[in-house]
Amino acid sequence: MEFELKNLNLIDLLSERHLEVQKKAEQLWNENSDIYLSNSEWFIMARIYKKQPTIAYVTKHVGISRQATHKFIKNLSEKGLVDIQDVTYNKRDKCIRLTDLGEECYEKNKLLKVELEEEIASQIGADQFQLLKDILKSDWGI
Repeated sequence: MEFELKNLNLIDLLSERHLEVQKKAEQLWNENSDIYLSNSEWFIMARIYKKQPTIAYVTKHVGISRQATHKFIKNLSEKGLVDIQDVTYNKRDKCIRLTDLGEECYEKNKLLKVELEEEIASQIGADQFQLLKDILKSDWGI
């Protein structure tokens, strides 16, 4: 893999590393839980953690098609990870929130990601790791 990475531009490097880290995070979760969750389901759960947004709001802010978002939310509901409730001021829209199990899973996964970050930091060095995080957090002007 190292040889392949040397020939990539920044955009492709970011994409490859993102896929690699996402795959490892998914693997860690699956090794530690009986509940399978896709990356899209995690992405939705992150958007609703400690909030009660409407489904329309989530759909607008996850960058996934409306139909796919509804499908993922339905899957999360069937797994007992989210509750869907009517909105009092709007009969068409619905609110979504994590159940206790959903919050527990989200927080457990958050800890697994901390472990993964520590693994990466030990591989590249603490200073390099912090520099990488700082660069990724900075304003790139795009």
